[in-house]
Amino acid sequence: MNQATHTAEFLRTRGQAERGVAAAQHSLGFMYFNGQGVAASYELAVVWYRQAALQGMPQAQYNLGVMFQKGQGVAQDFQEAAAWYQLAASQGYAAAQYNLGWLYARGQGVAADTRQAMHWFSKAASQGDAGAQHNLGMMYDTGKGVPQDPVQALHWYRKAAEQGYARAQYQLGLRYENSQGLTPEMADVGQAMSWYRKAAEQGYAPAQFNLALRFDKGDGVAQDSQKAILWYRRAAEQDHASSQFNLGLIYDNGQGVPRDEHKALDWYRKAAAKGHAGAQNNLGLRYHHGQGVAQDYLEAHAWYAKSAAQNFPGAQYHLAQLHDAGLGVPADAEAATDWYRKAAEQGHLRAQFDLGLRYETARGAPHDLRQAQAWYRRAAEQDYAAAQFHLGLLYDRDVSPQSGPQPGPQPDPQQAGHWYARAARHGHTLAQFALGLRYDNGQGVAQDYAQALHWYALAAAQGHARAQFNLGLMYLTGQGARADATQAWTWLALAERSGHASAARYLATAAARLDAEQLAHARARLDNVPGLAA
Repeated sequence: MNQATHTAEFLRTRGQAERGVAAAQHSLGFMYFNGQGVAASYELAVVWYRQAALQGMPQAQYNLGVMFQKGQGVAQDFQEAAAWYQLAASQGYAAAQYNLGWLYARGQGVAADTRQAMHWFSKAASQGDAGAQHNLGMMYDTGKGVPQDPVQALHWYRKAAEQGYARAQYQLGLRYENSQGLTPEMADVGQAMSWYRKAAEQGYAPAQFNLALRFDKGDGVAQDSQKAILWYRRAAEQDHASSQFNLGLIYDNGQGVPRDEHKALDWYRKAAAKGHAGAQNNLGLRYHHGQGVAQDYLEAHAWYAKSAAQNFPGAQYHLAQLHDAGLGVPADAEAATDWYRKAAEQGHLRAQFDLGLRYETARGAPHDLRQAQAWYRRAAEQDYAAAQFHLGLLYDRDVSPQSGPQPGPQPDPQQAGHWYARAARHGHTLAQFALGLRYDNGQGVAQDYAQALHWYALAAAQGHARAQFNLGLMYLTGQGARADATQAWTWLALAERSGHASAARYLATAAARLDAEQLAHARARLDNVPGLAA
């Protein structure tokens, strides 16, 4: 439509409006609002909408309510907005019923009243308003203003979703994923993905993120890093912080893309600026260790603090490390303990272990072996090997009168052996040696030289000098295995290299049992096998 036609239409409409025709007054307001055939003017749009609204026209009452709600052409006034919505809603105008429901839900311009919100959303929903149907679903979902009812929530989400309402499509996807409002056998990943995709293709960022997450993890679909990146990026470009963070992780780890520290850092910064606690922590780590940025402990502390304020346990743990070492802040053992405790109480394994260590060694905390035991146990039960080993040590300690007063758990050889064994199975070198020693001496377990040799061998292979020495002796004397002078010489030689004082004497005994060719072969093997030499 050309400008001349617009102008003629405007003149015709204005003439009717000036003669008091309500429909024309509303149309004239619409023209001023959109700059259709005339220069746009919110103020004049308000004038003409008001005249039509005063004649009882619900569309005009609704539009006038919107302008007061948004402050377009008038000062923002939620009470005025509510009054005009009420007039239109009472005439059955669905959009006004929906907006009035929101004002009651939020307490804007009217007293917050979930029952009134429910009333007006129900009115609009029964007329097919998809937004109201979605909101009814949310109210049944959360039990706000109505008894919680996942079946009713599903019903209303579905009605809105089938009209193409993206948020409801996303919620419907969640229901199919988690069986909310469905019987367990109705859970259907394919349906969930279908609804996520519908919402994602309309640009709904949470659905895009959820779709990306499934492709990223191969959860219910074939793993596809490229599709994950595509959907993360679409959501990230809408400032979806979790998508920005996950893109940072992808570039940080080189997952499906060439590793790129600068792109990772860029996405971490975007997510951190949006308040994403994980991104703030990762940004702190970058500055802490000088990865991709100049090392800056003050900057690291600032980002950790932002994340820790959101109770992110990793950041609380890293703040503790800064306070412990005096990096970017004065060294403060008690402050470090406080941060370790905050992280530990949220289940952070390293923090639980370090807190136990602080109670055991009285660093920034009182000496308290029962507290040490409690924190070690929490980490140990989550299979943290270092905590399992230290728990074993607590049960293995000497509390004889000569050792002085040592309040805490009583010695318990069975418990000590249990925790050493758990740590040893996780590859903890000291635990492997301790377990070997127990089988060697029959301490808390039946003496078993074959088991002793097995655990010594694992610790020795990781460079434990005493394990290497003991292993050499066992091969020399034929304990736990047939006597083998070559094996004995090899492990005793390694023990000597590791600085074990007594190894040289027994090494000579082993060498005496080998002929020149065998000894030369053993020496060559020792020098040419990096794994053994290490």
